[in-house]
This record gives sequence, structure tokens and C-alpha cells, in this order.
Amino acid sequence: MRILSVVITMVLLLGACAPMAMFASSSGVGYSGLKSDWGTLVTSDRVNALCLTPRLRLLIWDIEGHFGKKVVMSSGYRTPWHNASVGGASASYHTRCMAADLYIPGVDKQRLIAYAYRNSHVGGLGCYPGQRFIHVDVRDRPRRGPITFNGC
Repeated sequence: MRILSVVITMVLLLGACAPMAMFASSSGVGYSGLKSDWGTLVTSDRVNALCLTPRLRLLIWDIEGHFGKKVVMSSGYRTPWHNASVGGASASYHTRCMAADLYIPGVDKQRLIAYAYRNSHVGGLGCYPGQRFIHVDVRDRPRRGPITFNGC
């Protein structure tokens, strides 16, 4: 009986860990023509979603679960050379597998920014006027909120 209760408890605990992201939708006009890289929707073959830290993956799943829609990544891991060629910061979290530029088709960018700002997993938040994506990274978050830059 004791073993059975332990097994049931473990199943319930592990079941609670299943991210709501697995129920997120990727249907609709905004999702046509996208690629998938290691389970993440990306805008092109040049976007690398393989090298994402577990903390960043959890953040992406959290965002997908909240909005009920799949995130689309327009930039993930960057080699130092690629990072320099796109004008990235020399100490970019993209080169450490800790950052992503993302958007969600059909979700207003301001709603995404507001959610990311309140999300305790977000350590850095970049908002680029004229672009549909936002930058999120999982550096250590300061007490006052995420470090914001570029239009947030």
C-alpha cells in the first residue's frame, strides 16, 4: 500500500510538470510557411533552436501556455561570427544559448511585452519599434524587474 501511494504521488507530481504549451495552437494564417527546429517554430533555416538552455525552453513553454499559441523564434543561438554580422552585442546572451527573439502570430506585441515584463523567468527584455518580435533572455533577473532596452 505504501509503494502504491508513492507511485501515485510521483505520477501526480510529474503530471503537474507537463507544460500547458503542449496544448498551444499553431494553426492559422500567421503560421503558414514556418519551419520547425527541435520542436520550436522558426522563421527560417538560419534560426538555431537546438542550443537553448532548459531555463529558456521553460520560458518559451510558459509563454506558449499563457497565450495558448506557439511562439515563433526569429533568432535563437548565434555563433560569435553570426552575432557580429547582425550587429549583436559582444557579450550577447544569444551566443550563450540564453536568448531568443520571438513573436506570436495573432497576439498583440504590447500584450507579449507586458507578459514578458511580469514573467519572473525573463531577465532581459528588448522591444524593437517597427519589428514584430521581442527579445527575451534568461540572465539573472534584478529585483526591480527585467533589464529593458531598445524601446521597452
